[in-house]
Amino acid sequence: MRSISIIIPAFNEAESVAAVVQDIQANFSGDGIEIIVVDDGSSDQTAERAEKAGAHVIRNSRNKGYGASLKTGIRRSQKDWVLFMDGDGQHHAEDALKLWAVAQGNDMVVGQRSRRIYRPFWRLPGKWVLTGMANYLTRRRIPDLNSGLRMIKRPIAARYMDLCPNGFSFSTTITMILFRCGFEIDYVPFEIKMRKGKSTVSLATGFETLLLVLRIATLIDPLRIFVPLSLFVGFIGVAWGIPYALMGNGISMGSMLALVTAILLFAIGLISDQISQLRLEKM
Repeated sequence: MRSISIIIPAFNEAESVAAVVQDIQANFSGDGIEIIVVDDGSSDQTAERAEKAGAHVIRNSRNKGYGASLKTGIRRSQKDWVLFMDGDGQHHAEDALKLWAVAQGNDMVVGQRSRRIYRPFWRLPGKWVLTGMANYLTRRRIPDLNSGLRMIKRPIAARYMDLCPNGFSFSTTITMILFRCGFEIDYVPFEIKMRKGKSTVSLATGFETLLLVLRIATLIDPLRIFVPLSLFVGFIGVAWGIPYALMGNGISMGSMLALVTAILLFAIGLISDQISQLRLEKM
């Protein structure tokens, strides 16, 4: 029997967290199940209501972030798998059971959200850009980049969690890392529910995620960024210099600068690739 820790990061989710815990208890059973609610410095009754509902509650002294809460839950867990669920009522235990059903043979199973997603329209363009970049960097089509409903083998989550940020981009990062490292990943469709309470995701969160994707790119596959960029700058340098050379004026300063820049970018890519390989081998 596989054992599983269900980790619920919660920040001011007093309105919904007890119902989430009770929903899990009604659908999951067995000695191998534990429910961990990580209260991320809430100012309401989140911890008390989660504890009263029967969850094991870990309290952060201050608000550390979504990813930090997941890391805390992973460190406390001693089970074979960790399952992440949101504390705002968007995820239901019956959907988590669908992930559980196909976990055998996979290293991570992710809930793929349906098209009916409750989010402001101003966030959609950023999501499309991030997904396109992630697909390019991992050489895979990722059905859902940052779904919060997912199951991961605990040793794998523990191995790579230090590479993940403490904010909302934890899900994005762990997805890209595991895809790039060749782990077995499966997706299970489900329909996300309307959240209770107010979301803390903002425009700044999207910008931070964009920077994070670039950082992860330099970590797991820097040549995927630097080689095309080097070729592009080198092509500009050649195209700029050919007319000058044909007129007998030698090589222009602009062309020389572009060619030198292209060589430097390629060299930086090689060095970054060696550093990334050394770092990943230590994980």
